[in-house]
Amino acid sequence: MAIEKLQLTLNAAKLKNVAGLGKGTSDPFAIVTLLATGPGETPRVLGKTEVIKNTLSPNWTTAFLFDYELGKETHINVSVVDEVRKQSDKAMGSAVFEIGDILGSRGSTKAKKLKKGGTLYARIQKAAPRSAGKLALRMRGIKLKNVEGMFKKSDPFYELRRTYDGPGGGSWTPVYRSKHVKNNLNPKWEPATIDVNTLCDGDLDRRLQVAIFDHEGSGKHETMGTFETTTNELLKAAGRSTFTPKKGSKSYGTISVDECKITGAESSTAATVNLAAHPPATMASAAADPSVVPMPVPMQQFNNMNLGSMPAPVAPPKKPTFVDYISGNCELSMCVAIDFTGSNGDPRRPGTLHHFSQAGQMNGYEKAITGVGSILSKYDTDQMFPVYGFGAKYDGVVRHCFQVGPEKEVHGVQGILDAYKGTFRTPLTMSGPTVFTEVISLAASQAKSRQEANPLSYTILLLLTDGAVSDVEATKQSLASISDAPLSIVIVGIGNADFSAMQFLDDFEKRSSMNRDIVQFVQFNSHEYDKTSLTRATLEEIPDQLVQFFYQRGIMPQPTGNVSTSRIAVDDYNEEADIDLSMDYQDDGEIVLDGNQPGTYIDNSYEAGTGGVHVMPPPSTQGYNPHAPSAAMVAPVPVPVPQPPQPFTFQVQVPQGVSPGMQLQVAHPQTGQMLLVPVPQGVPPGGVFMVSA
Repeated sequence: MAIEKLQLTLNAAKLKNVAGLGKGTSDPFAIVTLLATGPGETPRVLGKTEVIKNTLSPNWTTAFLFDYELGKETHINVSVVDEVRKQSDKAMGSAVFEIGDILGSRGSTKAKKLKKGGTLYARIQKAAPRSAGKLALRMRGIKLKNVEGMFKKSDPFYELRRTYDGPGGGSWTPVYRSKHVKNNLNPKWEPATIDVNTLCDGDLDRRLQVAIFDHEGSGKHETMGTFETTTNELLKAAGRSTFTPKKGSKSYGTISVDECKITGAESSTAATVNLAAHPPATMASAAADPSVVPMPVPMQQFNNMNLGSMPAPVAPPKKPTFVDYISGNCELSMCVAIDFTGSNGDPRRPGTLHHFSQAGQMNGYEKAITGVGSILSKYDTDQMFPVYGFGAKYDGVVRHCFQVGPEKEVHGVQGILDAYKGTFRTPLTMSGPTVFTEVISLAASQAKSRQEANPLSYTILLLLTDGAVSDVEATKQSLASISDAPLSIVIVGIGNADFSAMQFLDDFEKRSSMNRDIVQFVQFNSHEYDKTSLTRATLEEIPDQLVQFFYQRGIMPQPTGNVSTSRIAVDDYNEEADIDLSMDYQDDGEIVLDGNQPGTYIDNSYEAGTGGVHVMPPPSTQGYNPHAPSAAMVAPVPVPVPQPPQPFTFQVQVPQGVSPGMQLQVAHPQTGQMLLVPVPQGVPPGGVFMVSA
């Protein structure tokens, strides 16, 4: 998938006042820090918002840009700070957010309680792909109405406000706030420079609101009227016309635009199309690609024609992106299918594919479920997932599709893992052959049923298997028959089997009658020690497959009305992760982290993939490598033992790419102690050797 640009904005409510007794109300600002989530990454401060004086419910206008792709997690720490002049600033609370988690939440907004009190809100919107330039704006007020009282004059400032498309976007949101001018009803505000993408997404005709306020030291600013306009109207008004702010039906003076111009704009962003207002009908071949425009006809051919009243030409709608759909009411659902054929080996024996380690290490099935599930579950609102099995016998009959777990759906990724483990406590006999067709057909049928209830519903089947399918032709026919379903299939090959027969999936769509690609095959061993590598490989084609399915059918993202904060779930404070970071304020105004510190390194190992965000010590304390064979295992603490324990013998399987003579880091199955063991000569990748320790 192409990387998309996202924009983060922040606000808070009911923060605790930390200014101190008799020192008024706190002046909060926020610092955003990008946390490290992989080897070679270092945490860094992205920037800070503006300071808002005397308020415990700040609505900051500063926006932060991020690159987004479905298979890569991006964690940030947002620290709320009270600015204290001539003294050290005071922490008001911190919260860790994951960008995809915010995007997948109701209204693309995530909320979190702060330790010291109050709630922090993080909101994601799609950012414009190219620069629309900077708006240079200079305005002044003329004979504004005084709202300060009989013996004082108002201290006016203004806000530029906009709305956002998608859930939660219906209310006016400030994107720029001027400084106030004291005791002046004819204020000349300082020149403003505003990013046009932030202001209006490059759409110069998007409605804007200009709100005038009387600044109050208490933070309870009193309105002095509002008016609506557009960027184009501001440009045209420069030096020519004025606006009248109103409060209700009453006029509150005049606003003059002395200067307004755009500089640095890229021409490709000069116009945008409201996708929801112009969904595509069935298109001709020339219009199938929005970038293809029919050849214009020379105008002289029409000189003598009476064209009458012709409608204005309408540009073809721009093709939406994955983010447009996710933020436009698209519901992602996930279902999981697990291979229980006998070729997986006896699960009671260490080294077999379904063996559950007592030392806390996950097997390949658990890792794939955790890695892929932890990403996709962010976009499933009810967190309920069907889990199926195939390739096992019940009552002497081979079942190619059976329910895993006591319920039709389980809750969360941990529920999937629990159902998977619980299957081995049922009277199943691992058997064969390897047949996908029944679980594929069931997943497609359920995906269609979900779409009947919600046209913007899409399902992803995560299918885990230890070997190639027994009947390739039957599998091809099954895939072709369900290619019209709102479904993508991710097949992960577990173990060391020869998966070359599965490569037909990579180009099957091109060589068949299918009109869309719906299958992605990934071999797990290539990503066994790197969760991000696995999730990127498995999910890279999902966004394009989803967009293609909906767009070809004329189904567009559906913006909804504003989602109030009362409908946004508020997560509890996480004592482990939501840490106040120590900052170094440098002379040039830059803010950097004050050395390596806890809370800035996210544990991105498979074992840490459930149960919320987990942090790791900085590299100076412990080598940061969440992708080692047992990343979740910390260095052992020596414990006095009266006498040496008896040796324990266990099996070690050689990963792909490891040759004889190289050393492996493994965890002792009984003690959890990390061991370095050499691979014996003659043992190839995928082979097994014995270790006694």
